[in-house]
Amino acid sequence: MIAMVLSVFGGRLVQLQGFDPHSYAAMAAKENLVDVVLPAERGDILDRSGRPLADSIDGLMVIADPSLTKHYAPQLATLLSNRLGVDYAATLAKLRKPGSRFQYIARKVPATIATAAVRAADNRKYEGLTTERDPVREYPAHDVAANIVGFMGTDGPLAGLERSFNHALAGKDGKATYEVDQAAHDTRIPLGKSSRVDPVDGQNLRLTIDSDLQWYTQHVLMKAVQDSRADSGMAVVMDSKTGEVLSLADFPTYDASDPALSPKSDRGIPSLSDVYEPGSVEKVLTLSALLDAGKVTPRTRLVVPSQYKSGDSYIHDWFGHGTIHLTLTGVIAQSSNIGTVLASNKFKPGQLRRYLVKFGLGQRTDVGITGESSGILPSKVQWNPADEDRIDFGQSISVNALQEAAAINTIANGGVRVDPSLILGHATMNDGTEVGTDVATRRRVVSAKAARQMTHMMERVVDPNVGLAPYAQVPGYVVAGKTGTAQRVNPACHCYDGTFTVSFAGFAPADNPRFTVYVVVHNPRNGGGGGSIGGPVFAKIMGFALRRYGVPPTHTPASQLPTTW
Repeated sequence: MIAMVLSVFGGRLVQLQGFDPHSYAAMAAKENLVDVVLPAERGDILDRSGRPLADSIDGLMVIADPSLTKHYAPQLATLLSNRLGVDYAATLAKLRKPGSRFQYIARKVPATIATAAVRAADNRKYEGLTTERDPVREYPAHDVAANIVGFMGTDGPLAGLERSFNHALAGKDGKATYEVDQAAHDTRIPLGKSSRVDPVDGQNLRLTIDSDLQWYTQHVLMKAVQDSRADSGMAVVMDSKTGEVLSLADFPTYDASDPALSPKSDRGIPSLSDVYEPGSVEKVLTLSALLDAGKVTPRTRLVVPSQYKSGDSYIHDWFGHGTIHLTLTGVIAQSSNIGTVLASNKFKPGQLRRYLVKFGLGQRTDVGITGESSGILPSKVQWNPADEDRIDFGQSISVNALQEAAAINTIANGGVRVDPSLILGHATMNDGTEVGTDVATRRRVVSAKAARQMTHMMERVVDPNVGLAPYAQVPGYVVAGKTGTAQRVNPACHCYDGTFTVSFAGFAPADNPRFTVYVVVHNPRNGGGGGSIGGPVFAKIMGFALRRYGVPPTHTPASQLPTTW
């Protein structure tokens, strides 16, 4: 029996030393090795002047070694729950994890809080807790540009630019491996085996956004929505020449440093993701195309009846009237749907649609936000005369706010559409798309002459004697603008439900445009329209932008084109 036992031992020894020495040595070594993730520091998101909208501050991760913490897991779980706000039951399970040497207890904890928690555990002789660097994401601007910037969740970015540019912002985590002495309570062996791969920090993202202008735009928009008892609102400020988006505001919004305080519906970017029918602002595009095609002039005379039959229905103006005589300028100044349709009858089949495509409708702006809508532009097959009549004045077509702002900005920029940009320079989205001012493209949509003619026509919109938006004037500057009111589709019935979207779009100084501003308010309940609600918001935002950037007043006389005949 002794001989038999010894032969078994001998055979096992031969196996260990002769056949499997390397695998068993690796297993033994692995039991004494600890792997630690070295987090990369996330890149900052900055406004155009370098002020942080999102940055990373010193933080720590709290790590447990269950082989040590299991001995006093209930007491330690209580301490950590109180100090770090972690769930007691989940933490207790981690502290007792069988066969584990490494468990995350809390991530991205402010350094002072994490250090104090570990020190408290040490004072109670609770072994097995350590910390490692783990930067904390902070949003010092709180709600300013929050819808654009987005925020980080527990497991990663959940919205906005944080999500769209996560790969570039996140960088690449590193890793450290070192050998411990189990007999000495897993103390690191100074000359033991170790390796280290340093983290690669993420890239910064610099935006075109002016945080001061963004704050002001959000403030004015909020007040307009609240005062008109509306559902929501959006506002866009663009540099007319470069297409840089200086402000992109949504209300309601949220505080990016504590997004859980706001409903999920407030944490998106409706100005890019939601579509709506733009209403009469669209007449700027329709009539600019007619001017470019040589079909009309600002003085073209139109006899406008009280109603106009289109297909099986009738088109009316927002104001009741008999037969009136308007020039094309008067059609814009008085926002006549019927006059717009009468003039647009001069288009050749498919001609208007081709212009709208060149203006950028039916296409995403691709400024760098995942989930942007392309809007709804009927296809060539779907396009029919009755729909075209409604599209002429901004119904039966849908846009997002930035898309429409960029189209109006085409007129401000002398007929050349420039891609809107949210990123200064260039950056690469998660899907590999390159975006930013360095890659923005330009294309001529209408002639400089047509753009100039339309500008003069739009100046009459804010004329208190003939236009609908005298409150959109900015003292000392000539303003070109256009009001908009559109019926809203109820998604439940897919029908117009009696509510409206009101808007105002314009640019200034009209004789040398510097900024384009577009304001949209959904479902106001005070009976106001694009001129009375959107016009004052436009004037405040435009006035602030002109003063902030030192654009001198021009005092140029406004257009006096005739509106009637």
